Amino acid sequence: MTDIGQDNSSALAPLAQHIIELRQRLMWALCAMVFGTAISFIFVEQIYSFLVAPLASVMAEGDNQRLIYTGLTEAFFTYFKVAFFTGIFLTFPILLIQVWGFVAPGLYKNEKKAFLPFLVFTPFLFFMGGLVVYYVVLPLALPFLLSFQTTGAETSLPLQLEARVSEYLDFIMTLIFAFGLCFQMPVILTLLGQVGMITADSLASKRKYAIIIVFIIAAFITPPDVISQIALAVPLLGLYELSIVLIRNVSNKSDISKNEPENP
Repeated sequence: MTDIGQDNSSALAPLAQHIIELRQRLMWALCAMVFGTAISFIFVEQIYSFLVAPLASVMAEGDNQRLIYTGLTEAFFTYFKVAFFTGIFLTFPILLIQVWGFVAPGLYKNEKKAFLPFLVFTPFLFFMGGLVVYYVVLPLALPFLLSFQTTGAETSLPLQLEARVSEYLDFIMTLIFAFGLCFQMPVILTLLGQVGMITADSLASKRKYAIIIVFIIAAFITPPDVISQIALAVPLLGLYELSIVLIRNVSNKSDISKNEPENP
């Protein structure tokens, strides 16, 4: 009985150490996000100006060039939300570094070499998705959405935008995060290909279904206009093709390494 108890305690000890390490790394990532949020709150007015610039640039002189808030605390909490969003966005690589630090000791040397590029490309693709929203989607979508405004001469009563600041910023931040996550497609598919769950040939054979799914996802995520839907669908289809190339390249390298003769 004593030996069994000692075996159980010795088996649980490494698990407890891993849990403690995971908690510490998550705490570091959380502290980084809190610190990033605090720094972002100092510059929140400049960040706010940056986020509302696409809307201000497409508003005509006759439009109500302003954003409103209807609750006493709405502006404060909106500023806090913007700072929190910016803090997460900027410290996202730190979270990935902590995850890598937790996982890496359990990987072989060749596995580390295989997974390290994904750690680099994940934040790059995430930021790229945000840039596509800001510099491509919003300049195309906002004029369409503002085109529904009318004057008193066109309708019995004018139809003018009185946008709430919280609603607009929720809209743009949701788009940025959604695009950032969608742009992770090559990373996810290549990892699935590396573990053998999918192959490059299977993705290539299902290309027509992928096109339909991508346009459906774009229709749900983007504003209700064809231009912004295409602006998301086209990059995603390009990333899908990139995933096929990456999976095929990884498979070829794996086959070569298996066929290499062992050193005597």
